[in-house]
Amino acid sequence: MSLGKKAIAELVGTFWLVFGGCGSAVLAAAFPDLGIGFVGVALAFGLTVLTMAYTIGHISGCHLNPAVSIGLAVGKRFPARELPAYIIAQLLGAVIAAAVLYMIANGKAGFVLGGFASNGYGAHSPGGYTLGACLLAELVLTFMFLMIILGATDSRAPQGFAPIAIGLGLTLIHLISIPVTNTSVNPARSTAPALFVGGWALQQLWLFWVAPILGAAIAGVTYHTIAREPEFKKQTAQK
Repeated sequence: MSLGKKAIAELVGTFWLVFGGCGSAVLAAAFPDLGIGFVGVALAFGLTVLTMAYTIGHISGCHLNPAVSIGLAVGKRFPARELPAYIIAQLLGAVIAAAVLYMIANGKAGFVLGGFASNGYGAHSPGGYTLGACLLAELVLTFMFLMIILGATDSRAPQGFAPIAIGLGLTLIHLISIPVTNTSVNPARSTAPALFVGGWALQQLWLFWVAPILGAAIAGVTYHTIAREPEFKKQTAQK
C-alpha cells in the first residue's frame, strides 16, 4: 500500500473520529431532555475508533492520532519515516471535521461557539482540575491507550478483536477523564477545535501535545520491553 493511500485513509479516519466524537459533544450532549451526556460522548468516541479500525485498519493501521503513530514508532511497530505524512493527514482530517461541525452547529439560531469541545485545564477544565492533575491524567491515560493498542494488535493476541478492545478502551478513557480535561489523548483531536475557539484553547494546547506524546512514547518502550521474546525462545520455536 502506497504512503499516499495510507495518508488519505488516516485523513478520512481522523475526520470521522473528530466529527463523531466532538460532534456528539457539541450537538447532542446537552440536547434538552434527551441529551446523551458524558456517557454518550464517551461511547461516541469509542465507536468512531471501532468502526474505522474495521474500515481502514487494513489500509493504514487506523492510527487517527499523532500520539498513537509516535508510540507505535517508538515501540518498533511503525516506520518512523512515515510519521510526517501520517501526522499531517491526521491534522488535516481533524481540522476539516471541526470546520464541518462548526458549519452545522452554526445553522441553529442563537448558536454560541463556547468551548466547542476544546480541551483545557484550570479554569477551562470541566471540573476545575489543575494543570498538574490534567497533565498527569493525559499522560497516564495515553500510556494505557497505547498499551491496549500494542497488546491488542500483537500477532500473538486473539485475531479480529483488536478494534473492540481499542474502541472500548477509548470509551473507558473518556468516562474517566471528560470531567478532567474534556479528554484529549490525541493532539489532532485537541488542535482542531482549538483553532476555532482561539484564545485560551490555543494557549493551553501545548499540554495536549506534550502529555499524550510522552505517555505514548513511554508505552512504546514499555510494551516493547515486556513483550519481546528472548532470542533463545525464538530459535527454539523455529526448530
